[in-house]
Amino acid sequence: MAKESSFDVVSTVDMQEVDNAFQQAKKELSQRYDLKDSGAEIGLDKNGGTITVSAPADFVASQVIDVIGSKLIKRGIDLTAVQWGDAQAATGGSVRRVATVVNGIDKETAGKINKDIKAQKLKCKVTIEGDKLRVSSPSRDTLQEVIAFLKGQDYGQPLQYVNYR
Repeated sequence: MAKESSFDVVSTVDMQEVDNAFQQAKKELSQRYDLKDSGAEIGLDKNGGTITVSAPADFVASQVIDVIGSKLIKRGIDLTAVQWGDAQAATGGSVRRVATVVNGIDKETAGKINKDIKAQKLKCKVTIEGDKLRVSSPSRDTLQEVIAFLKGQDYGQPLQYVNYR
């Protein structure tokens, strides 16, 4: 009965779903009356995990970002997984916004999660393994408490709980 149970805390995004949402948003841009001839363009780099929006004005860029956001939500992707950068001036007075799709938990966020779990004073052990965390404990109830606690927190990115055993 001394067997340890554990689960992993990860932050992953299905890039195929992001690509599907991107294709839907691109189609809507070409068909929507107010955006059709506006000169707005979107681009996706699947390997780099970035979405680029180029538009003639900041207002048009925000409209395009709203379209992309609605398509991402429909595809089941949490909007906190996409972090938009500030507007940059581009050629011809246009505006460019670049978003990065968050994949993995960075060291800073992992340390914060680790510290928050330890502050709960639950009998569990947290180890940081690259871009994920492993939480282990002899009691499965304790692990359930940790999951419930983490679901109530906001770390600026979506968290998934996998490999529960």
